[in-house]
Amino acid sequence: MKNNLVQQLDALASWRHALDQRVGALAEFIAEHELADAGSAAALEALRRKLAADRLVLAVVAEVSRGKSELLNAIFFADTGRRVLPATPGRTTMCPVELRHEPDQPPELALLPIDTRLGGQTLAEWRQQHAAWQRLSLDPQNPDGLAEALQLVTQTRRVSTVMAAELGFWSDEHPQDNPPRLDDGSVEVPAWRHALINYPHPLLQRGLVVLDTPGLNAVGAEPELTLGLLPGAHAAVFLVAADTGVSRSDLDIWTEHLGEQLPERFVVLNKTDILADPLSTPQQVATQLDNHRRKIAQTLNAPLERVFALSARDALAARIQGDPAALQRSGLPELEAALARDLLPRQRALLAQATGAATQGLRRTALRRLAEKRRHSAEQMLELRGLRGKSNAKVHAMLLRLDAEMGDFELCQTRLAAVRAVHQRQLAKAMAPLASEPLHADVAALGRLLGSQPLRLGGRKAFQALCARLRQALADAGMQCQEIEQMLAASYQQLNAEFGFAFAHAAAPALGRFVEELDLIERSYIRYLGPLQAWRMSGSAFLEQFQRMLLSKLRVVLESAAGEIELWSKGAAAQIEQQLRERRRAFAHRRDALQRIQSAAGELERRIAEVELQDKHLAGLQGQLDALVEQAVAAAASRHLPATADDEHDAPRRSLAH
Repeated sequence: MKNNLVQQLDALASWRHALDQRVGALAEFIAEHELADAGSAAALEALRRKLAADRLVLAVVAEVSRGKSELLNAIFFADTGRRVLPATPGRTTMCPVELRHEPDQPPELALLPIDTRLGGQTLAEWRQQHAAWQRLSLDPQNPDGLAEALQLVTQTRRVSTVMAAELGFWSDEHPQDNPPRLDDGSVEVPAWRHALINYPHPLLQRGLVVLDTPGLNAVGAEPELTLGLLPGAHAAVFLVAADTGVSRSDLDIWTEHLGEQLPERFVVLNKTDILADPLSTPQQVATQLDNHRRKIAQTLNAPLERVFALSARDALAARIQGDPAALQRSGLPELEAALARDLLPRQRALLAQATGAATQGLRRTALRRLAEKRRHSAEQMLELRGLRGKSNAKVHAMLLRLDAEMGDFELCQTRLAAVRAVHQRQLAKAMAPLASEPLHADVAALGRLLGSQPLRLGGRKAFQALCARLRQALADAGMQCQEIEQMLAASYQQLNAEFGFAFAHAAAPALGRFVEELDLIERSYIRYLGPLQAWRMSGSAFLEQFQRMLLSKLRVVLESAAGEIELWSKGAAAQIEQQLRERRRAFAHRRDALQRIQSAAGELERRIAEVELQDKHLAGLQGQLDALVEQAVAAAASRHLPATADDEHDAPRRSLAH
């Protein structure tokens, strides 16, 4: 029987599929009738890719021995009939683990050796290097073999303290975080830097990706987690144990690595089974659990409705034994219901918002194209009706006048070329602050400063100055875009009045969200430049990786902003080319019609009928466009759509074909 989370993911997938069909019908209609410019078509294609491949990333975060692996066993592996992920005392997951499903790859466990930290390359870069990972095939039909294979995530290595420091696991300045020394003076560190499990679980097959993090020391030692993976998650489930409450290390993880940066956070009070007391009544135990929840909510400043008391061990046993009542008592269904209730609607709302913005923008562009075509048809209709009862001499005069109009039209090319030249100069000025070369130089200078200072003195101030410069760069680019918009608005108004164009300027892109992304990066990275984290920078490999990740994150922000400006600029330029092409096409049609009328009696009425039919066709296209956009918007807003609606969607396409 499907649980609630599976059902909700199925509903989300069906909704996305139905919405993609609506958007696809609109895209086909727009392409068939040449109603979109390059920018609008690119935005629509990007939307379809997002609808088809959107993933939901859930991070499971906790200190060691809080029961993360058992929780994942209860949710993902109970159908195997046994405990699969290592969750017994003394067997702790030592590296970050990602659970996902890639349908084009076989079930497997991929492990990245811990030594890759020494090279300075980020995890994102290592993902592209297939040969660097050690891979082990998994057989979902063999639970014992599956459990044995996944024991590898608990492996450790013995290294010297010098090597442990280079890997980020040892600090003479902060001995409280160091692993214990063994008899020979060595220490144990994780054998693997990262693990990827490709597994065909129903939740994972529906686009859920789960990130299982190790304890605080490993989280802090891997900047990819705190600076990339955790901030990129859509939600986090944070575990504390009923026997420890919120410990100091728990609080450190919550405040330093989760904070307010994740939009959705859920807290789990796990191991509630240890509170069972034969000397207490069930009501007394329930009151004790409720008090625990309230205290945790107060300590973490989290909403009480987001704090869940459960026993992952009891939930796993209940699912293996097929006991619904015991499963309900374990508390796990409440957490899964909350994830389905609170997390998935947010994803739906974000996709619906993106769909509405893309389709309405496309509608505006297409309506402008249709309006321009109908205006040309109306002008030609007036001209043709005026020829009724006129002589060939009159038709000849009309041809001469048309030639004069075409000559005047070609004169506007000089004006348009001037507008293009000014536009390109202003665009270059807008893109200049977002260039990557100064960013490379600034990050390299920051790295040299951090590497030359024993206590990283001045690094925090230099980093803040870098972020301030980038914020100013975004502000400068935004101001230049406003100038471009003003120039285009004035130029279009004159061209429309003098030459009969229908140019419309689009509002300059808002770059505020890129400033927000920059603020998030600053908050995430600056914690490593304080005195408490300065020791981690003492390792050259860690410092190099920090620098490479920082450069990568900042470059993505600037390149994304530049890409949005460029797309907007292309849209503005594209309508000039489109209207020039349409105008030339209209002139050609008029000349052809007049020449045929001049050479053949009766051609005038046939041509008038053709133009009338063409105008009716354009009016019909406008109605069909409105209907398709409204269907897409309604699909985005609907909560109850069929998984497939091919017949409904094919009907308007069939009518368009005729």
